[in-house]
Amino acid sequence: MKHTIPTYDLSDISKHRFHIKRMDEHTYRTETILMDKGIHRDSHYIFTFMESGHVRMMVDFSTIEARDSTIFCVLPGQVHQGLLMDQVNGWFVAIKSDLVPDAVRSVFEESLEGIRPLAVEKAWVEKFNHAAVILHSFYNEEMLASKEGSSVIQSLLHTFIGMFAFIYSKENSSQASGENRSLQLTREFKIMVRQRYKTMKSPSEYAEKLNISRGYLTEVIREITGKPAQHWIHQEILIEAKRLLAFTHLTVKEIAYELGYNDHTYFSRLFSKLENQSPSEFRNINR
Repeated sequence: MKHTIPTYDLSDISKHRFHIKRMDEHTYRTETILMDKGIHRDSHYIFTFMESGHVRMMVDFSTIEARDSTIFCVLPGQVHQGLLMDQVNGWFVAIKSDLVPDAVRSVFEESLEGIRPLAVEKAWVEKFNHAAVILHSFYNEEMLASKEGSSVIQSLLHTFIGMFAFIYSKENSSQASGENRSLQLTREFKIMVRQRYKTMKSPSEYAEKLNISRGYLTEVIREITGKPAQHWIHQEILIEAKRLLAFTHLTVKEIAYELGYNDHTYFSRLFSKLENQSPSEFRNINR
């Protein structure tokens, strides 16, 4: 076990800003996509469309399982590991974050719930396959070498991942239909927490950045999520702490410093209070 969780960049598999592969027994061993890397993170997005087959993964301590026609997305920074891939057919797209349109990124990064696999209907299976086949047919050096060709490819790529965003947003339509200032503010808060939890620990700091009062932020977040703002800050800290405890050899003191705490005893007390077990106990159970 290392002092860091292995993080793979897209440059490890492609010299371009995205990569698309067909998953089936005739192209290459699908297991290499997930199984050979072990426990790791990626610095890019992974969009997977599975037409048929069976996949089981660990994503941030949750077991994710999908069968048959399913779509799924792994976000940059999430710790994951392939556990099972059986007779998988479909498409795999890896893409750098800066190439993902804001409208697509917001669906996933600002989601109020975790991203789970979603079953897709037959009509959508045909659409995903059609879009992927066309995108893959243009994914060659000749097209990528020209400005015009790159523009065509980018449009096709945005179409493919845009369908993921459309289906996921439709799944949350009951929530989206009530879109208002409170929900917008909650999304802004949660994405900011994901970006700054190591340096900003209190709701007051986030309220200041959002140009609102702490009281208003607390009221809005509780109204939308049922939990106070501090809960979501702690959740982001906790999941990263768990990742480092389970998958690295960093000491508890080193992990505390990594997460922005100069007082490691305070971090240990906070972890114990939130998890009902000490960092060391969590490590012993989950290593």
